[in-house]
Amino acid sequence: MPLAYPAGTVAEHLACRAGAVAFDVSHLGTVRVTGDGAFAALQEAFTNDLAKIGPGRAQYTHLLDVDDASVLDDLIVWWVDERSFDVMPNASNTARVRDALGGTGLAVTDVTDQRAIIAVQGPAARSLLGTVAPDAAAVAHFGVVAFHWQGAECLAAGTGYTGEDGVEIAVPAEQAPALWQAVMDAGIAPAGLGARDTLRLEAGLPLHGHELGPGITPLQAGLGWVVAWDKPSFRGRAPLAAERARGIARRLRGVRCEGRQPPREGCAVLAADEPVGTVSSGNFSPVLGAGIALAFVAPTLAPGDPVTIDVRGRALPAHVTALPFVARTPPRT
Repeated sequence: MPLAYPAGTVAEHLACRAGAVAFDVSHLGTVRVTGDGAFAALQEAFTNDLAKIGPGRAQYTHLLDVDDASVLDDLIVWWVDERSFDVMPNASNTARVRDALGGTGLAVTDVTDQRAIIAVQGPAARSLLGTVAPDAAAVAHFGVVAFHWQGAECLAAGTGYTGEDGVEIAVPAEQAPALWQAVMDAGIAPAGLGARDTLRLEAGLPLHGHELGPGITPLQAGLGWVVAWDKPSFRGRAPLAAERARGIARRLRGVRCEGRQPPREGCAVLAADEPVGTVSSGNFSPVLGAGIALAFVAPTLAPGDPVTIDVRGRALPAHVTALPFVARTPPRT
């Protein structure tokens, strides 16, 4: 996926908020887990509880470090059928996720190089995609559906990473160029990595290596809802339970600047001239016309509290704000 197409990041960003764009996210991994032991293996490996859903659904979940409950990866599980799951990790973590899955009665296969993933996102995503692949366009939010496109066996999930409605399509690699062109011909604009990052930031969504990673637990990232405490066991449960009992030392929050200058990763966050945290991701919001950031700050800070962000010695006035920064646009029919 390029940083941007000729239209540029801001134009791609606004096209997603107003209409529909397509991202080539084939760099994401796909680990296929099949067999009678597949369900049990995933339950033991990941924090969320697959028993809350069922075949034909998708679920966001975490893989934790067994020693300190750091988030080794955040991923989505596509439950394809009773004995088959496609686990979708971040690209650099595919081998780590594959290695964490083990047990009897299952097969674990990295099929990343066999397929491409096209993510169509935006309020008009389903209406425009419906002219190309109606079965994919009709998939429920966080649903999973198998369908055929020009004779190719494909999967679609009602997921995405922009805060908008959308669909992600897994298509065999050899058919991917034709499907991409058909999506473009339907009036869906291409979008690159730059827009993907600004969109997810406006939506308040974490990025592995910034809001998730070494030393960062789900509780610190404000993602405690992804932890199924009623499960008897999952990787990293003991250290995470210990942190839950003692209380977190920092908490991920949204911060909105009063001006257009964007804060950047690593900038200090101050309250009453005292350091209270650090920016993990920051950028300019094309929708708000202001600088926005995600930051790990003292857990006592709450939405509405004033802060400043130190950007190369310049203090940017800002305030803590609830997430998301930008709400989802109603789908267009």
